[in-house]
Amino acid sequence: MAVVVGDRSRFAAEVGEWDHGLRRVDLWAAGQWLTCDDNMAFVKQFRLAVLDTAMWLRSGQVSPPPFDGQSPAAAHRHLMLHAGDDDETEAEYELRSRFSTLHWGPTTDNVTAHLFRDGDRLAITLQFRREDHLRRHPEHAGEIFVAEIAAAELVGVLEDLVAVLDGRQNQPPATS
Repeated sequence: MAVVVGDRSRFAAEVGEWDHGLRRVDLWAAGQWLTCDDNMAFVKQFRLAVLDTAMWLRSGQVSPPPFDGQSPAAAHRHLMLHAGDDDETEAEYELRSRFSTLHWGPTTDNVTAHLFRDGDRLAITLQFRREDHLRRHPEHAGEIFVAEIAAAELVGVLEDLVAVLDGRQNQPPATS
């Protein structure tokens, strides 16, 4: 039986059955299925990465977009301008890394994600980056998806996800 936590239009996870030490975990944000290339998670590593993200969110260290007057999508595009190429400076890399999120192992390697804070709200920006994904979904080429979510809601989804992975929660959480 699969358990879904969160809202797919903002951020959600669906945890499925075990398969040889791995567990199916499907992630969605901004209505996009993020784990379409690899949805089998090594639970120990995945769980720790999700917990690290929840702790980072609770710490309040998430910053507003770094470029005044730019939307989250424009800030994402700006941060990715020289990403990984020879023209990227150390300062650009460090700035981009400050907003980078969803480093949860192979399941999230197909997307580049940034997280920006605006008061008690967050904006998650996502961009698919694998060549084979973009060949299968040419409509995603260059597209930046944005999910807006309350910080407390995202922390709650991540904590519920960990509870499901730990076997402490096997039913969808009650909605309020």
